[in-house]
Amino acid sequence: MRKTRKYGILAVILLLVVSLVGCSAKGKGSAGDTVIIGGKNFTEQDILMYLMAGVVEAKTKLKVQTKPWLGGTMVASKALDRGDIDIYAEYTGTALTVQLAQPPLNDPAAVYDKVSKSYKETKNITWLKPFGFNNTYTMSMKKSEATKLGIETISDLAKQSPNLRLVAEPEFLERADGYKGLQKTYNMNFKEKNGMEAGLMYSAVKDGKADVCDAFATDGRIVAFDLKVLKDDKKFFPPYYAAPIVRSDTLAKHPELEAALNSLAGKLDDKTMQELNAKADLDKKATKDVANEWLKAQGLI
Repeated sequence: MRKTRKYGILAVILLLVVSLVGCSAKGKGSAGDTVIIGGKNFTEQDILMYLMAGVVEAKTKLKVQTKPWLGGTMVASKALDRGDIDIYAEYTGTALTVQLAQPPLNDPAAVYDKVSKSYKETKNITWLKPFGFNNTYTMSMKKSEATKLGIETISDLAKQSPNLRLVAEPEFLERADGYKGLQKTYNMNFKEKNGMEAGLMYSAVKDGKADVCDAFATDGRIVAFDLKVLKDDKKFFPPYYAAPIVRSDTLAKHPELEAALNSLAGKLDDKTMQELNAKADLDKKATKDVANEWLKAQGLI
C-alpha cells in the first residue's frame, strides 16, 4: 500500500516537473528542429506563409509548423515578439508607420534600412531580403464610375468625396498610414465610410453598393473586377515591400534559415503576386497549392 502511494507521489512530481519545463519553454520561440511560421488574416499572407514553409522544408532539415490567419498586424507582431511564432512576412511601410510609429518615407531603400536597423536593436528581430513586390495601399473604384466622374487621382477623389461612399478594412480606417493620414493629406470627407472584410469590400464596389475601397496593389480582384487604381499624386502612401522577418534567437539556433528564405528574394514582382492572389481569391484554389505550384515552377522545391 505504501509502495503504491510512494509511486503515485513520484508520478505526480514527475508530471509537475514536465509541466513546469514545458511552461518555461513557452514564449521563447520553437524548440528542437521545428520552426513556426505565421501569417496575418488575408490571402496574400497565407500564400507567403506557405512559400516560406516550402523553401524551409525543401532546403533545410527543419520541420515547419504553420499558424495561418492569426489576425491583423498587431496580433501577428505580438505573436512574434512573444515567441509564439518564429517567422512571418511583414511590409516595410507597415513596420515603419504602425510598429515604429514613424512618419512615412517614400524611398524604399531608406524605409527598409530604417525598419531593419530598429527591429534588430529594439525587438531582436531580423529582416531578411524582400520578396520583390510592393503591396502598397491604393484608393480604387470602378473604371466606369471613375471615367464618368472624371476621377484620375486621389486629389480628384477628395473633391468629390462628400458625394461618395467608402468601404475599407477596419485596420485601414484606424491607421496613420491609412485613412486618418490620407484624410489630412488630401482633405477628404466621404458621405459614408464603413469597415468591411477585404473580400467583401471589393465585391461591394463591383456591385455598386459602395463607390471606393482601399485596394491592395497586388490584389487580383483589381483586374478581375475592372477597378481603377487612382494616382497617389501627393505621394502619401509609403512603400510596402514584403520580406520575411525572423526572431534573431531562432536565426542563431538555425542559421540555415537565412539562405533558405532568401532564395525567395526578388522572385515575386507586383504582377506575379497579383496573379497568385487571383488564383486563390477568384479561382478558389487552396493557398498551399498555389504556393507549392509556383515554387515547383521556379525550381525552388
